[in-house]
Amino acid sequence: MLNKISDFFNSILNTDKNEAEVSLSVEIACAVLLCEVMRADSVFTDNEQDELSAIITKQFDLTPQEVTFMLEKAFELSENASDFYQFTSKLNQYYSLDERIKIVTLLWQVAYADGELANIEEHIIRKIADLLHLRHSEYIATKIAAEQFHNT
Repeated sequence: MLNKISDFFNSILNTDKNEAEVSLSVEIACAVLLCEVMRADSVFTDNEQDELSAIITKQFDLTPQEVTFMLEKAFELSENASDFYQFTSKLNQYYSLDERIKIVTLLWQVAYADGELANIEEHIIRKIADLLHLRHSEYIATKIAAEQFHNT
């Protein structure tokens, strides 16, 4: 009897784990990292939310309904994540260095969307850039590119 109960709970836990792994697409992983930057300073401005939606729409060529669904899923994962590794490892697995550099540039764009860069946002972007295996010079180049984008 105890074995049956144990097997039942193990099958549920394994099913949940497998579904989570399968459902974590590259797009969702990217969206979670973008959400992490937006949530970093605990201030959610309309500009940041609009920028985040625009980035996801453009980056993945999605409809407004798909963007809404993706953001809901990304915020949920972001709120429950204990670290960035599960998301960055997915990007490292499927994205080239140039694509990972572009993602970090997009992170900066979200950070600058509210008109100011909080230290915590910069810290989080640095951690993500490290996990995406960017060199320091590439990290700085993404920041400069995003600053120029923001100032135009």
